[in-house]
Amino acid sequence: MITPLEIENKKFSKQMVNGYNVEEVDEFLDLITADYEKMYKENTESRDKIEQLNEDIAHYKTIESTLQSTLLMAQSTAEEVKNVAKQQAEQIIIDAKNSAQSEAIRLEQEIMVKRKELEDAQKQFDVYKAKMESLLISQLEMLKEINKE
Repeated sequence: MITPLEIENKKFSKQMVNGYNVEEVDEFLDLITADYEKMYKENTESRDKIEQLNEDIAHYKTIESTLQSTLLMAQSTAEEVKNVAKQQAEQIIIDAKNSAQSEAIRLEQEIMVKRKELEDAQKQFDVYKAKMESLLISQLEMLKEINKE
């Protein structure tokens, strides 16, 4: 690309006969140089801006990629935590059922022991009652015999 300085420094060969008016050519070249310089600066600024925007896009794409990775990791971790919590809940339920079942068995055994103790106590009471009746009857008989005499 031609620079504004190259346009400004450009020299044309001059012809004496039927040549261009040097002053008009110089004025025209000055106008072109000014416009070209303005466009050249705008073009340079635009390229710099495009380069900066491309760098920004690359930066934001990196951030986007990082965020996507982080989101995927968070989703994976959340799913894993959910599964672990579900397994723990299931294990707690199983443990509670086992504990309740063990406690029920223990209570049933204790009830059986208490029933056996009650039966033994009733048998002992019946034996004691029978002995007392027997004693009372024998005492009553003795009294009857004493009264007869």
